[in-house]
Amino acid sequence: MASQTHHPHFLLLPLMSQSHLIPFTQMAKLLATNGVSVTIVLTPLNATRFNMVIDQAKALNLKIQFHLLPFPSAEAGLPEGCENMDTLPSLQYNHLFFAASNMLKEPLEKWLSELETLPTCIVSDICLPWTTNVASKFNIPRVVFHGISCFSLLCSHNISHSEVHENVGTSMSKPFVVPDLPHTIELTKAQLPEAMNQNTKAWKHAIDQFKAAELSAEGILVNTFEELESMYVRGYEKVVRKIWCIGPLSLHDKLILDRFGREDNHNKTSTDETELCLNFLSSKKPCSVVYACFGSLSRIRASQLKELALGLEASSHPFIWVIGKNDCCEEIEKWLEEESFEERNRGRGIIVRGWAPQVEILSHPSTGGFLSHCGWNSALEAVSAGVPMIAWPMIAEQFLNEKLIVEVLKIGVGIGVEAGEVLVKNEDVKKAIEQVMEQGGDGEHRRNRAREMKEKAHKAVQDGGSSASNCKLFLQDILGMLHNS
Repeated sequence: MASQTHHPHFLLLPLMSQSHLIPFTQMAKLLATNGVSVTIVLTPLNATRFNMVIDQAKALNLKIQFHLLPFPSAEAGLPEGCENMDTLPSLQYNHLFFAASNMLKEPLEKWLSELETLPTCIVSDICLPWTTNVASKFNIPRVVFHGISCFSLLCSHNISHSEVHENVGTSMSKPFVVPDLPHTIELTKAQLPEAMNQNTKAWKHAIDQFKAAELSAEGILVNTFEELESMYVRGYEKVVRKIWCIGPLSLHDKLILDRFGREDNHNKTSTDETELCLNFLSSKKPCSVVYACFGSLSRIRASQLKELALGLEASSHPFIWVIGKNDCCEEIEKWLEEESFEERNRGRGIIVRGWAPQVEILSHPSTGGFLSHCGWNSALEAVSAGVPMIAWPMIAEQFLNEKLIVEVLKIGVGIGVEAGEVLVKNEDVKKAIEQVMEQGGDGEHRRNRAREMKEKAHKAVQDGGSSASNCKLFLQDILGMLHNS
């Protein structure tokens, strides 16, 4: 068996999905700036997406490297080249993708067995419970990383533990109150993460594995900051062994690159999309532009995209609308052309297809509202920029994030969806935009709240701030375990 290295070396194991990979690579830079060597396990196609991380690490003299494992797409029954969740033909392939992810266990163990010195610690994605056995086999401390809020974690735990959602029977629309929370939060079955409504043995087994892997870990790292949701951090601390809140990781990333004076901060390349968006924003008044984007996994019907387009247009506010690569289709392109949508909104709105520089857009003074699917990375980026949100949740824990944003933090409004796959009409889009962009009244109150949260987020990642201190405490705790063993 290999020996443990004296120099701290952390092994990061993310799920191969963009919303997981981004915070993992940001966390790698944070750990590396605190004197740790970091290896991120990736697959070849995912590594090509994140080459800039290695380039930045070299330029900043940070010890970050990738270890590549072939992704067993074919063995799991996936089309060749499906190494990231955003490359799957449809959501029906999700279970095969997780099966393929589980197959990474053996090649990882083989690689670890060949090392002269073992990693100091394994930081595992919550979606990879098999890392429990790997860590145990090689006697390596393991922590779990959560890329969602403590609010969502505590809600999900309390619902599962109490089974309160079973009291409404088969109804997907009858509300129930989540027990034992600091606020009164009502949900329906339709708003729960999909796995909580699955009654199959396979899903229940998977959830049990996730929970067991979390409870057996030395603790959990969470991409949040204590001042954002302190009562929910304290609440979830009673469930697990230990919590270190180290976010927003996107803000740490900005701080690291700013500190080292990087000219290409935030990967500010001279892409057409970046230039288009920033030039457009620079031509508009402060807090006047609505930014609409639904993340890398969005799969929105053409009929819904048409309603969204008409709602953005009817709002009379300038807008940047990002149509995700999975949403670009012949039907919507034909409609946009037939309607002369881009032509008739020239100067007032722009459409970006595929990728957009989201952090730069949200940080621009002209951006006044963010129409979002409420993915946690996007929510944190909005909080960090002080931009109020229009919440349009669709899948996973996004309905829980909406509750936090709208009802607890009071920095956003809901679009009015009660479940995924429900057609939102253009008049509802227009109404929500007008609410969040309102001058004075509730609109001003939300903007002030958003600015307060932004200030707290920035303080959290500064030296002596809660998240910066928690990162140092995390490293001390892990290294202390090794010294005491």
